[in-house]
Amino acid sequence: MQNMKTLYPDIEPYITHQLEVGQGHVLMVEECGNKTGIPIIFLHGGPGSNCKPHHRSFFNPAIYRIILFDQRGAGRSKPAGNLQHNTTVHLLADMELIREKLHIDKWIVFGGSWGATLSLLYAQKFPDKVLGLVLRSIFLARKLDISWFHMNGGVNKHFPKQWQIFFEFAPGNWKQLLTAYYEALTGNDVNYMNTAALRWATWGSCVVSNGTFPTPTETSAQLLNSVRIECHYLYNNYFMEENQLILNINKVIKIPIILIHGQKDLVCLPEGSQLLKRHLPTAQLKIIPSGGHLSYDPAMIAALVDATDEMGNLDLN
Repeated sequence: MQNMKTLYPDIEPYITHQLEVGQGHVLMVEECGNKTGIPIIFLHGGPGSNCKPHHRSFFNPAIYRIILFDQRGAGRSKPAGNLQHNTTVHLLADMELIREKLHIDKWIVFGGSWGATLSLLYAQKFPDKVLGLVLRSIFLARKLDISWFHMNGGVNKHFPKQWQIFFEFAPGNWKQLLTAYYEALTGNDVNYMNTAALRWATWGSCVVSNGTFPTPTETSAQLLNSVRIECHYLYNNYFMEENQLILNINKVIKIPIILIHGQKDLVCLPEGSQLLKRHLPTAQLKIIPSGGHLSYDPAMIAALVDATDEMGNLDLN
């Protein structure tokens, strides 16, 4: 334990950008570390989450030019919580616009959970712009991945009491339940909206933390925006074709890839990373026995920092 790597010291951005990407959306983009270093972009999860200060510290600031941004409608990007022109295709286009605006030829892409999904999608669409990938706890967005987390017969068996609260919002089949949440979160009834947001956030918080996070007791603008975006993407099947990531996997077969997954992850099962490894024989796969879905576990942090250090030492040209 004493020899495990930890996060690099806290660091502040040397510049921030309010980047207009079209359709009224303005992204908060920040850069920190070495202005002339290896470009690396961090992709947060959710959809609908946001970048946090400690996310900058997964990377050696002496060798990396670190780019972070809040995705459309999320975090500090504006308009907050906006679902219009907010799809996976738009997010991929935003990344490419960021790369062009920052005059970056190629970069390493680092993402966890939904951020890992987006990272792999980007690499499949723009393989010639990607130096390497670090993917934590990837979500493959297949029907079986969605059903495990949000439908009866999956992770709900681990948390039956919490599932019942989530399910009782609109008992019925999954399609009816999801539609009820979506209509509540995008409707005009504030009380109904807040009830839906709390129940959605409570279920998600329980599963991502393996039941250790306290139950949210009230809504906030940030919580409501995050939940609304997450539900919007789920309602639209993440704007992806079924099994899209696996079907297009050959497009990234020549890119250096490090896969990291917690053995105790109850949101995105380790099987997802193991499946990718079977299709990507040259990729590295690191299963963290003590790790869950989040990156707070010391062994998970150590593996992620080690991965970015290793990428920084590769001949990426």
